[in-house]
Amino acid sequence: MRDTTILIVGHGSREESGNQEIRDFVAQWRSRQPGWRIEVGFIEFASPSLHDGLRAAAQGARRVLVLPLILNAAGHVKMEIPEAIEHARADCPQVEFLYGPHLTACDPILDILKRQLRRAMAALDMPDPTTTGVVLLGRGSSDRGANGDMAKMARWLQEAGDHELVDLAFTGITFPRLERVVQRQARIGMTQIVVLPYYLYTGTLMQRIGRQVEHLRAQYPQIRFALGTHFGFEPEIFALLEQRVTDLVAGRQDSALSCDGCRFREIAHDLGHGHSHEHTHGQAHAHSHSHDHAPVVMA
Repeated sequence: MRDTTILIVGHGSREESGNQEIRDFVAQWRSRQPGWRIEVGFIEFASPSLHDGLRAAAQGARRVLVLPLILNAAGHVKMEIPEAIEHARADCPQVEFLYGPHLTACDPILDILKRQLRRAMAALDMPDPTTTGVVLLGRGSSDRGANGDMAKMARWLQEAGDHELVDLAFTGITFPRLERVVQRQARIGMTQIVVLPYYLYTGTLMQRIGRQVEHLRAQYPQIRFALGTHFGFEPEIFALLEQRVTDLVAGRQDSALSCDGCRFREIAHDLGHGHSHEHTHGQAHAHSHSHDHAPVVMA
């Protein structure tokens, strides 16, 4: 793929260590795929910005594959990244920009969660799944589809094992919160609780989760807690992104976000919610529904 650039899009964090982990992930992926040109951009809080990353990726390329390194499809995936891609298409009309799906709720992510749960159970004194509650803890979103994907993963995790109780909690925006879920599990007699963060990389929220679990240990001394970790460097994440590249090059795109998510952005625009975290240029452009999604042939 000599004329193709892959742009990984990370969310970005106020905690620089989280941003550095994404850069380290990109470095590892370059080692796995030495023939690929792989760049990175961030939606907010870190550089290079998404707009700058798109422009840099387009330099010397005929085609740019934009891949969100994001678990759930909320506003960033449905609106902000597609808006930035439209700007990039206007700035670099000679370059073809193709947008891949986010990581999604899928079996490879389930495999990671199962492995995380096994590790946490092994760290407990009495690894009995019938008396051990599980809490899948995610960021939370105002987008019900994104929260629904997490609920799907919690249900899949329960069906994949012997745990009678796998609950869902969120660190913000929506409910329930971790403290309330732990309270419920304690009331029904769980003697151990595993908290599994649904996060790819570290950051301020992962640090907050660690503090919350410490508070819960003090509040519920009769319960044994185990805390999982973020999982962005697991082999399944690399494999998922490599599959995204293969699909885009072959002309296979996710119908749920067809036309670069323009349906979602039209709805948001009609409601007055269209926005972006940054606007580094004032170039106006028209949105068209006639994007060419013809199959792409490897050069």
